[in-house]
Formats: sequence, structure tokens, C-alpha cells
Amino acid sequence: MTESSVVVVDHPLLQETLCVIRSKDTKPPEFRRAVTQASMLIAMAATADLPTRPVSVETPLAVAKGREVAVDDFVLIPILRAGLGMVEGIMQLLPQARVGHLGLERNETTLEASEYYLKFPENMANSQVFVIDPMLATGGSAKFALAQVKARGARHIRLLGVIAAPEGIAAIHAEHPDVPIYVAAVDERLNEKGYIVPGLGDAGDRLFGTP
Repeated sequence: MTESSVVVVDHPLLQETLCVIRSKDTKPPEFRRAVTQASMLIAMAATADLPTRPVSVETPLAVAKGREVAVDDFVLIPILRAGLGMVEGIMQLLPQARVGHLGLERNETTLEASEYYLKFPENMANSQVFVIDPMLATGGSAKFALAQVKARGARHIRLLGVIAAPEGIAAIHAEHPDVPIYVAAVDERLNEKGYIVPGLGDAGDRLFGTP
């Protein structure tokens, strides 16, 4: 893994699921299921290089040698509200993960993020921390979230999303070049309102059916 890396997860099942997520005709229940599936597949890629240690397992017939993940603590930090849609899929892989929450609102004029809620697990210095948000648009929310988890001692951090804009990637690289980014697609651009094009619309609205 190189510094400032962006990993576009090009798994066939993920790319098919991404079409469902993008479609304007996808209703909230199907949208939520698709985001859950996409999140699991993205998390598979984001955990592919985790360190492991050897173990022995007793089968009904003999002892088998195997490997287990050598990370003892995982933390998920969804950026509210859209980030909540990715939690279930990731926790299907990491059911032991602790979950914090960060509530941010975007100023529609400045496009900057402001905090309205923050509750993180303690002692994250040795944890593998995943900051999660389906959309990396301007990068304002993600930059704020990464700064907050670093301020609380987190050192092993990855940013997981579904779709990113080049502008958001550049913003993360400028301020957090040590944090790798995992997404299903990097889209063309942002429009004048800061939405990703072609994107998928407002992820929070589509997840919860509330504009």
C-alpha cells in the first residue's frame, strides 16, 4: 500500500450493485440492501492486507494449521447520517467492531462541515479505524472526521466510501496523505452545488426516504 493511495474496488458483484445504487428508480429498501452489500465488498478489499498470525485448529479428524487476523480491535466511525447505511455491511465482516458516531451538517453556501454530535470509543491508538461515508464529494466532512479521530489518538485509519469525486480525493490527499481511500468508483466531477456527477443523488435521503 502506497501513501495517499486510492483503491477502486473493481469486483464484478460490486460494480453490478453500484448500478442499482446509482439508478434513480431504486427505492429506499432496495437502496439500503445494495449499500449494505457494497459496503461488505468494499470492506473485504480494505481488510485484505491486515496482518495475520498462525493458529492451530482441531478438526474432527486432526489438527489443521491456519491464520487469524492479528488486529485485536476495530472501530467504525460513520459520518451521520448517510454513513449509517454502511455500518451493517461492514459489521457482517467485523461483528466485534466498536462503533462511534459523528454528526456533521454541510453549510450549503460554503460547503464546509460543522459538528452537531460526536461520540467516539476510547483508546483507539492501536485500533484499526474505518471512517465511513458513502460519498466523498468536497472532502470537507471526511477531512473533519479524520482530524477528529487523529486528535483522539487513532493511528491506523482507512476511509471507506462508495463513490468519490476527484476534488474530494485531492482534499484528503492534501491534509491526510497517510490515509488510504477505498471506493467502488471515482466519478467525473462536482457540480456547482457540490454534488458528485454522475453520482447517485443524496445518499442520506435515498437510504432513509426523507429529503
